[in-house]
Amino acid sequence: MCLAYDPRMADYTVKRIDDMEAIYWGSFKRARAELGLESFGVQVMDLPPNADAYPEHDHAEDGQEELYIVLRGSADIDIDGETHSLDPDTFAAVKSGTKRKVRPGDQGVRLLIVGGVPGKAYEPPEITVLGSPDPVADQPVPTA
Repeated sequence: MCLAYDPRMADYTVKRIDDMEAIYWGSFKRARAELGLESFGVQVMDLPPNADAYPEHDHAEDGQEELYIVLRGSADIDIDGETHSLDPDTFAAVKSGTKRKVRPGDQGVRLLIVGGVPGKAYEPPEITVLGSPDPVADQPVPTA
C-alpha cells in the first residue's frame, strides 16, 4: 500500500498534558509518543510534594543527556553530590554518566524532561511507547 502526501493533513500535534497516557501512578506522561515526536525524548513528570520515588540514575548505559525544565512547582536536583534548586526560571542539563536525582519541593513539581544521545539517532525506550505495559500497574502508590 502506498501512502501519498495529503496537504490537508496536519503536520503538528497539540495536546494537553493531563490528557496524555500516563504510567507510574499517573506521574509519568508519555509526551514524546503522544505528540508523535521521533527525533528526541520528551516526557512530563508530575511528582507530589516531598516524594522520594524518583530514582537516582546516570544514563551511563545508553549515553543519554537530559534537560530538566520545571513547568510548575519546584524541586531540588542532586547532581554528583551537589544540590541545585529548580524552579520555572532555572534549567538543569545533565550529561550521560553523571548521577542525578530529583526531589520535589513542598508544592510538588511538574517537570519537562528532554533527552537524547549526542551524535546518534533517537531510539525510544519501550516504556515511552503508547500502550506499552505500566511497570507498576499492580503496585500500591508509594508514600512520601
